[in-house]
Amino acid sequence: MAGGAAVGGGVRQDYPGRLTLFVFITCLVAATGGLIFGYDIGISGGVTSMDPFLSRFFPSVSRKQREADGSNQYCKFDSQPLTMFTSSLYLAALVASLFAASVTRLAGRKWSMFVGGVTFLAGCALNGAAQDIAMLILGRVLLGVGVGFANQSVPVYLSEMAPARMRGMLNNAFQLMITLGILAANLINYGTNKISGGWGWRLSLALAAVPAAIITVGSLFLPDTPNSLLERGKADDARRMLLRVRGTDDIDAEYRDLAVASEASRAVERPWRDILRRRYRPQLVMAVAIPLLQQLTGINVIMFYAPVLFQTLRFGGSASLMSAVITGVVFLMATLVSVFTVDRVGRRVLFLQGGAQMFVSQVTVGALIGAKLGWSGVAEIPAGYAAAVVVMICVYVAGFAWSWGPLGWLVPSEVLPLAVRPAGQSITVATNMFMTFVVAQAFLPMLCSLKFVLFFFFAAWVAAMTLFVALFVPETKGVPIEGMANVWKRHWYWKRFVTDDDDPRRADIQMGNGVVKN
Repeated sequence: MAGGAAVGGGVRQDYPGRLTLFVFITCLVAATGGLIFGYDIGISGGVTSMDPFLSRFFPSVSRKQREADGSNQYCKFDSQPLTMFTSSLYLAALVASLFAASVTRLAGRKWSMFVGGVTFLAGCALNGAAQDIAMLILGRVLLGVGVGFANQSVPVYLSEMAPARMRGMLNNAFQLMITLGILAANLINYGTNKISGGWGWRLSLALAAVPAAIITVGSLFLPDTPNSLLERGKADDARRMLLRVRGTDDIDAEYRDLAVASEASRAVERPWRDILRRRYRPQLVMAVAIPLLQQLTGINVIMFYAPVLFQTLRFGGSASLMSAVITGVVFLMATLVSVFTVDRVGRRVLFLQGGAQMFVSQVTVGALIGAKLGWSGVAEIPAGYAAAVVVMICVYVAGFAWSWGPLGWLVPSEVLPLAVRPAGQSITVATNMFMTFVVAQAFLPMLCSLKFVLFFFFAAWVAAMTLFVALFVPETKGVPIEGMANVWKRHWYWKRFVTDDDDPRRADIQMGNGVVKN
């Protein structure tokens, strides 16, 4: 059949279809779920560098900051309550993402987004009105629940709605929205820090309600994906939706593959158990290893604590926030590079090039800081060195933004088969949130103890993860989302885990069914 997909070891062709205005708008609305994640990443680092916020909730840190002249610059922000304020969100997101799998599977992807937006709104209200640390932490927990639900459902939704040849571009819109959220947060922090009266931090925290409202309202108008409709037994609705999103009547081949995958999905009663089976070993490894390694790049050290880090390097308060704005702009521009190149050059090229760039910049930043602050951390950093550090951090951020940033969400979401997709995506989000929690909780103590060597620590992990990609991550560019089995069958290592018997399409054809009927 023209435009169909070959079964077996051959290369699968793309299905017919084009990027319709309907798909573009729905993916754009769904991708706004990334705004809440990005805004929080940017806002938390900014408010924790504002003295009125520190004086009210973390007075010991504020005192150390005022007395920092002539003292160890590496340790002046080391405070477990302060890091708990930042990292508690990610622990809550970890737990929430596990529950989100059931909502995504049983109710659909859009309702997971809605739950995430509503919960995030409640957290914004608590944080903006916080009177003590308990209110702050409770608000952060609610924010974390929202992030967990949104991050679990949005990448899956985007991968399922997008045509195979444009899946990378549309899925990377999620990362683009994360970077927009980070940049908006950095700009807001820079502005609110100048508000007299010391209440600007409240406005920074409360304005998180804006991106939360966007995804909450937007999710109500989103259609369900054909995959989700089939998974819930709505075959007629699924076919009509597939006709609409592909913009062509020639959908028989794709619908057949989706229907067979849906039959296999409904036969799975315990997806959390089934994903542990040998046949899903490659996908499980990607769902765990990619988000784990993504956080070991050290990116959230930069994005959470950019203002804190720049203050450690003797930038002033406003100057440190402006430096964070600069890195946010670089993050956004570099993410756009990934959006427009990922479906042309492929995932592996961006992974490998970005890894090499991050390694060089991390080593250079560590060397520059070590050369001036040394082990004592009491020396002044000349303006030229400080500028060089900012430039190299921007080089590092750019490398991450067009590689491990967007691809860390794209690749796991596109390689998971429908039968275990919600469970697998929950594992991806849970792993990401757990590692984000660990890195956020450990960064300031590690900076205090390891000093400039901390950057070499992350550089070593970047080298390891780049080697992992070179050996174990296959190219998935242009492969239909329900045809990924062939990718694993051709891989030098993963082919031992996946056989023809594991392909539901082949099994269906061998039984003589041919086309799945409604």
